[in-house]
Amino acid sequence: MNTHKRYPQELRERAVSMVFDHAPEYESEWAAILSIADKFGMTAETLRTWVRRAERDQGLRPGLTTTERERLRELENENRELKRATRS
Repeated sequence: MNTHKRYPQELRERAVSMVFDHAPEYESEWAAILSIADKFGMTAETLRTWVRRAERDQGLRPGLTTTERERLRELENENRELKRATRS
């Protein structure tokens, strides 16, 4: 996983929270994302990605949660290592 994160976790959470809280004030969710991303100095696509992840984590959107995705990645790595060890 990338150890260098450009945006602190608190900023990510605040930006996502603002989208959830203020989206009804805009004509679309995308318009809210564009406006809020501009205020925080990030791209709209970055913020959209965070919003989608938060929606999955909250069960509002189908797909793997962040925790499930991390666990899957760990299991895949473990599986890869076991396969490598048996070949040797």
